[in-house]
Amino acid sequence: MTLVTEKKAPARAPYPLRTEALRGFAPWAGLAVLLTLGAPLCGKADQWQGDWAETAGQVHTAMLITLPLAAAAGCWQGGRERRRRTEELWGTTVRSPLTRLLVAALPVALWAAVGYLVVVAAALLASWPYVQGDRPHLVLVPGDTVAMAAGALAGHVVGRVVPTRLAAPLLAVAGYVGLGIVTADGSDALRALSPTTESPGGGLPVWWQPWAMAVWTGGLAVAAALAYAARRRATALVPLAAALAAGALLAQTGNGLWHTDPLARRQVCDTSVSPAICVNARYAGMLPQVRDALSGITDKLDGVRNLPVRWADRGSAPRAGEAQLPGITPLGWSTVRGRLTDPAQYAWEAVAALQGYDCPDTSTTDRVLTADDAVENYLAPSPVQKAIDGYDARGDKARRTALRERVAARARLAGMAERERRDWLSAYFAARGDCRAKEVPAL
Repeated sequence: MTLVTEKKAPARAPYPLRTEALRGFAPWAGLAVLLTLGAPLCGKADQWQGDWAETAGQVHTAMLITLPLAAAAGCWQGGRERRRRTEELWGTTVRSPLTRLLVAALPVALWAAVGYLVVVAAALLASWPYVQGDRPHLVLVPGDTVAMAAGALAGHVVGRVVPTRLAAPLLAVAGYVGLGIVTADGSDALRALSPTTESPGGGLPVWWQPWAMAVWTGGLAVAAALAYAARRRATALVPLAAALAAGALLAQTGNGLWHTDPLARRQVCDTSVSPAICVNARYAGMLPQVRDALSGITDKLDGVRNLPVRWADRGSAPRAGEAQLPGITPLGWSTVRGRLTDPAQYAWEAVAALQGYDCPDTSTTDRVLTADDAVENYLAPSPVQKAIDGYDARGDKARRTALRERVAARARLAGMAERERRDWLSAYFAARGDCRAKEVPAL
């Protein structure tokens, strides 16, 4: 009887790119990007949760830190063989220099991009429950993702060229300082070439800007890799030419790369009250809260004439016949996670906007200040007024006398008959609206 044994085929060795991507330094590089980008965002969550535009802006500008970090991670990986003293051994393999470079560089580039995308997704999920309007702003994500990967690839080439362990930290510092200078103080052309630049007014990029930025950053990184490791280094001219064409387009366009968000120019209004209450359409969901916060004021102003037509939130100076609605933005002050933090303070600021404190007339008399104080206390007392009164009550004789006069004026306004008070307030807002402080009626 003859026994036949089958020989098992030798186990197939894992592909080096897969090994590099799942083990070693590359996953740690992605984790470093995730933590470096995510930790500051968590610390400033009050300033972006509930606003799609602010969420996108915070993630985008944080690349000022994470892009140099990705380049430094690539640089450290690029110097690995020199630190291990295995350069000569790698030179004896059958793989080409370009293949060896890509096998080591691409995992770090991939993980750096993945770390960035994970933070983007987490930030969007964290902001989604609190948004009050608008839509997710994702237009910058493609360009930012490619820039992260390109930074790691270019850094890898630097790590292979520069024979020192200090290359990675020095590259990180130089990248951070260089990006900071270009982004903050560079000319319009240089700012347009920086991957971390955002619109000065919080606008949106034109549709092709992220793709041009991807070609600009990615083309430069690929050209550097080909120039260093390709057998035919002339092939580097193709991505280099594409990068220069995209860079020229970005630089020539300059500030024209950004435009105002059309939604930011719209108002959503409640015209059932007078003055009407209008919020920016990006925060349309805040209108019920704002209306409730100002309901005490609008109820007391029912029938009063010479008021502004509306409170408006245009992000700029109000138009004729409008008063400035107290700011919903910047987030983290009056609004946090889609809720007004202090409705009483918000209402007091709304009354101040009605009183025309932006008038150029500085010759306001004590009589006018007393009238202003009485109107504020009748419509929406300041949350700190009680403390101010207590301070004046403990002050010198002049402050105590002024306090008695203010308290008496408040009592006279509150004690008027309804029609008499409406007429007085109508005359008051007519004088205040036209910046005629001397014509403010006395109390």
